[in-house]
Amino acid sequence: MTVLSQHLALAKSVADAADGFTLPHFDDRDFTVDWKQNQTEVTEIDRNAEQLIVEALVTARPDHGVFGEEHGLAGDATSPWRWVIDPIDGTSGFVRGIPVWATLIALTHHDVPVLGVVSAPALGFRWWGGVGIGAHVERRGVHREIHVSNVDDLAEAQVSITHSSGWDELGLTSNLVSLQQAARRSRGVGDFWQHMLVAEGAMDVAVDAVGVEPYDLAALKPIVEAAGGTFTDRFGEMTHLHDTAVSTNGRLHAEVIASLQP
Repeated sequence: MTVLSQHLALAKSVADAADGFTLPHFDDRDFTVDWKQNQTEVTEIDRNAEQLIVEALVTARPDHGVFGEEHGLAGDATSPWRWVIDPIDGTSGFVRGIPVWATLIALTHHDVPVLGVVSAPALGFRWWGGVGIGAHVERRGVHREIHVSNVDDLAEAQVSITHSSGWDELGLTSNLVSLQQAARRSRGVGDFWQHMLVAEGAMDVAVDAVGVEPYDLAALKPIVEAAGGTFTDRFGEMTHLHDTAVSTNGRLHAEVIASLQP
């Protein structure tokens, strides 16, 4: 077993534990909702799930760093290996009873994501992928490898667009509308799921909201790339560290990025 495969096994085991904690609370609706300074929701389930994940990773990999959305940095802050986690991506859906939320677990090396696990227990899906391990999805015990589509004409493409006030502030909302109109079909799936649908080949393009954070993106990027896709910011830079994210099947990427420029 390779080192990355060992890290994957750990990440999936930790995701199992997180799912076992978060899903019953989602089903039972037994939580309270607070608001963070950026006006996004947070619950004690987010905070406690992150603590569970961080403690498991620090115990198993004491020579790694761990960075989480709610509690910041733990473990070895000087390590080139750093886990980046979002305990519940899609909290706004979680609190409203919408099943589109997931635990995101990424492993980065010198700030480059090399492994990602995305576990969405309310949907019954889990995706994973990374360098040298391909891209995969499992639903209710059925596993398959995944790959992006081969659609090379935007007029035949399925796109997912997440409108947000950030796009308005950039003066680019009309660009998003034009992109939607140019595509065969447009959907607004949002959060992690749109990018995983690109990795599966079900969607061809996903454009995220302005204002995303590294912990929103770190687990998604290696899965999309392992599936043969391209994952960048709105300028086409291959990073998870900026506040925008665009994933495509690769064939359409240059055209999509060009369409998002002022």
